[in-house]
Amino acid sequence: MSKKRIPQSTAPERYTGLAMAAHWLLALGLIAALALGWYMTGLPFSPSRLKLYNWHKWLGVSLLALSLLRLLWRLTHRPPELPAAISRAMPRWQHWAHHGTHHAMYLLFFAVPLLGWAYSSAAGFPIVFLGLLPLPDFVGADPALASAIKPLHGAAAWALVALIAMHVGAALKHQFIDRDGLIWRMLPGHSRPGRP
Repeated sequence: MSKKRIPQSTAPERYTGLAMAAHWLLALGLIAALALGWYMTGLPFSPSRLKLYNWHKWLGVSLLALSLLRLLWRLTHRPPELPAAISRAMPRWQHWAHHGTHHAMYLLFFAVPLLGWAYSSAAGFPIVFLGLLPLPDFVGADPALASAIKPLHGAAAWALVALIAMHVGAALKHQFIDRDGLIWRMLPGHSRPGRP
């Protein structure tokens, strides 16, 4: 017995499977990289700390590549518009916050790992991806520059944490307060729960 399609007037247009996969893979990678970065900076200098720094760098490079691929996909595949009923119900400031948060997150998806790469290069620690592929230095070795870049990398990472928290908070608001089903556009499955 086949499932009935949700009427177009009530079903939010969904993201593609590839867009969903990239979103959730990036989300998991960001959580891992941010948590690892926070944890490793509090450790005393040791071989274990150096190993964690390398893992953090590899994650950063992977997330940078994934962000580039995701941006290229987004530029060539228009994302679904907000459903008309939801768009009409949102105050103007929420529209600005919606678009502003997404643009700022995309900016930081690139800024955070690039600042980390620049810091590592300036500090004289080249990145060898997975211990196999040496990457070019982003900048030349320069201790003064490394000292200037390090807090920028940290500040950008915390700004990304704040934006992710806002993004998650907005999704939860739509799901549990507005109850508009917007979150199901980015979740795998055929329809919203409770629908035939």
